[in-house]
Amino acid sequence: MEANAEGAGKIASFVARLDEAMACTDEESLCAAVKDALKRQFAEDPELLGPAFLAPSPGAYARRLLHKCPQNRYSVVVMVWDRGQGTLLHDHAGAWCVECVYRGRIRVVSYDRTSDGPDDRAVFEAQKEVIAGVGEAGALIPPFDYHTIENAGDEPAVTIHVYRGELTWSNVFVQHDDGTYEKVRRELSYSA
Repeated sequence: MEANAEGAGKIASFVARLDEAMACTDEESLCAAVKDALKRQFAEDPELLGPAFLAPSPGAYARRLLHKCPQNRYSVVVMVWDRGQGTLLHDHAGAWCVECVYRGRIRVVSYDRTSDGPDDRAVFEAQKEVIAGVGEAGALIPPFDYHTIENAGDEPAVTIHVYRGELTWSNVFVQHDDGTYEKVRRELSYSA
């Protein structure tokens, strides 16, 4: 996706903030710095993204790459959640993530893996549900990264996700009738 000159300048400023945040040496501090960079960016410039990034996708949430660090330290992905769209229970394949709401409202439910079930299945228990609005951000740091995310409103919601490296796959957990979850690797792609 291409941005006009003004949009490219805004994104470059945003990327500079994220690059500064990457100076932190431990994941917890780094995620806090990324979270702060996201919040400051959107407080100062709530119109960072152009229309091409904001369009919903029919059938499933849209996932669009905004920026990938040339050194592969992090990537920035814009996700658009139309009414009723969300994810299965999933993790981020060992990568930290900071998520911030750009438009609308989302619901994030965090889970704890409480035990292993039969046939290498897992047992999960919902721990915390958060309804987040514009400018609110949260971090997911393994091993505490099992969660679902969905649109919590009547209009499309847009979130911006900053991942360690580029997230090209994740584990999703498919629930069986006995309440256990089977781990399935899911390849990730970007929407048009």
